Amino acid sequence: MSAAGLDPRLTPARRDLAAAKLRGLVTAPRYAEGRRMCVVVELADLRRAPAPDAAVDTQALHGEIVTVYDDQEGWAWVQLENDGYVDYIDATALGALTTAPTHRVTVSRTHVYPRPDIKAPPLGALPLGATLAVVGTQDGFARTVGSGFVFARHLAAIDSFATDFVGVAEAFLGTAYLWGGKSALGIDCSGLVQLALREAGVAAPRDTDMQARVLGAEQPIDADLDHVMRGDLVFWRGHVGIMRDARELLHANAFHMRVASEPLAVARARIGQSAGGDLLSIRRLNR
Repeated sequence: MSAAGLDPRLTPARRDLAAAKLRGLVTAPRYAEGRRMCVVVELADLRRAPAPDAAVDTQALHGEIVTVYDDQEGWAWVQLENDGYVDYIDATALGALTTAPTHRVTVSRTHVYPRPDIKAPPLGALPLGATLAVVGTQDGFARTVGSGFVFARHLAAIDSFATDFVGVAEAFLGTAYLWGGKSALGIDCSGLVQLALREAGVAAPRDTDMQARVLGAEQPIDADLDHVMRGDLVFWRGHVGIMRDARELLHANAFHMRVASEPLAVARARIGQSAGGDLLSIRRLNR
């Protein structure tokens, strides 16, 4: 069987290689068992081809686990464990799995210091949602495995989640729009939804079409949309936004080139006149 009927974004199968777990589903010259590794940089681009100028489909955050099926000329062909996305990543962004993560970053960005001292030159920074292993605390800082010291109040236990995913998304207001982005350095519409939901403990697919199929329950679409409420997800073809209340839509979009809040009626009229067309779906999550 070929991989033609499978979503290539979620299927680790190429003409020359496929994941061993796909034996019997796809035919390939060879199969690879894969090895689990983790992202050791702040965040890493996942690209459609093994080249620095290839399109970026998504990003992986520090601590995310991937399965590596191929590694050639500095590029690893991987599948993300969190959402199943398959793409190429710079092999230097990956490291061995050592200690299981214990905590997650809960602010937009937090600096990593070489010692527990706010005056020390930072080694780098970690984005919201990054995970790390904490092995102790000192002077208000968490000592982490392989990442230095992070201000302890910028972290939460790995199994502790936000109670309001809309509030998480609202913190990104004004963030620059970036296709494939998933951090305060730049984010796209479906990345904002996925990241905000994950912070609330809800697993979500990466792309809008996937999200529209599996998240929440379908709501009616009518002229007035007077039934929408905070937390509803509003979908167009290739675009998604989050309702802040019965009127305001929050979305990362290429019209404003940032995360913006505007009346749903205004966004609906503008997008309806573009190639995106009118609303495709409104989904309500159980909260």
